Amino acid sequence: MANKDYYATLGLEKGASDEEIKKAFRKLAIKYHPDKNQGNKEAENKFKEINEAYQVLSDPEKKATYDRYGTVDFDGSGFGAGGFGGFDFSEMGGFGDIFESFFGGGGSGRRRNGPQRGSDLEYTVSLTFEEAVFGVEREISIDRSENCETCKGSGAKEGTSKKTCPTCNGQGQVRVQRQTPLGSFVSTSTCNTCNGTGSVIEEPCTSCHGRGHVRKTRKIKVNIPAGVDTGNVMPLRGQGNHGTNDGPPGDLYVRINVAPSKKFVRKGNDIYIDSHISMGKAALGTEITVATVDGDVKYTIPAGTQSGTLFRLKGKGVPRVNSSGRGDQYVKVIVDIPKNLNEKQKDALKAFMEACGENVGETTPHKKGLKDLFK
Repeated sequence: MANKDYYATLGLEKGASDEEIKKAFRKLAIKYHPDKNQGNKEAENKFKEINEAYQVLSDPEKKATYDRYGTVDFDGSGFGAGGFGGFDFSEMGGFGDIFESFFGGGGSGRRRNGPQRGSDLEYTVSLTFEEAVFGVEREISIDRSENCETCKGSGAKEGTSKKTCPTCNGQGQVRVQRQTPLGSFVSTSTCNTCNGTGSVIEEPCTSCHGRGHVRKTRKIKVNIPAGVDTGNVMPLRGQGNHGTNDGPPGDLYVRINVAPSKKFVRKGNDIYIDSHISMGKAALGTEITVATVDGDVKYTIPAGTQSGTLFRLKGKGVPRVNSSGRGDQYVKVIVDIPKNLNEKQKDALKAFMEACGENVGETTPHKKGLKDLFK
């Protein structure tokens, strides 16, 4: 046992505290335990090394000797009474803490005897743009698991009751003892007779066939508040699947999906819309009719408005969910440039340009012919 770095074996620095040593050994013992690495000779040897290191570093006298001389002089077998160097697994909360990760047993069987909460459900509601803005009441239909009304969720035939499982005596677990090169190990696993419930049903309920629950379709009214948007989720507490053993029901999560509008574009709580006007109205100013979610409104466009200008209609946006106030609506003015002008319109524009002091010249570029190119 001389010249071995027990601190390094446990992944620690020299002078580590007792708590650090215990924590490091616990972690490595779970990782390299032979029952978790059956047939892996390397893991078995590693387990022996970390056990040997813990045997020394967990003993105050041996640890003091090792820290001073780098070695200890005692029974070199590496294993004390019980095959684990005297390590007290009760300090780690008992064998269950380690073996639960090996065998999948642990305390899960005991927990299955107690009340268990029902699972959650999810439902997607599709809304129009206007329904999302102002809110709406919807009736939805869901399928969920409910306690059987005949047996009140027990699964036993009316007039009878569950019996204590004869295999595990109501524990929901069975203990299995194994002999290994490192000693005798006792593990726990879920009882196959009762599937971990601790009880058996001799006469099943005729309505649910012993399951204790049945599938039912329920209609639920959902009040969707104003201002919701795609991706919002509304939790309805207690509307999910029913629990078992008198456990509480789960929740129902209503997911919102909003169809896009043909008129409006929504960004957060604000609404955007385009409004087209002519060059003359943009230059002289005009009054336009603007569509909003509340209905049409009149808005005055000032003279000289440039294309792309945004005007705000305060408070004409989307209501804030479960709060006061609303967003705004923004109107983007787009000035339309005519593509095809008749002669009268062209003359009018030329007169306008001349009045502004512009050189009218040729408004349409003249295409040169071959004669022009050779001049």
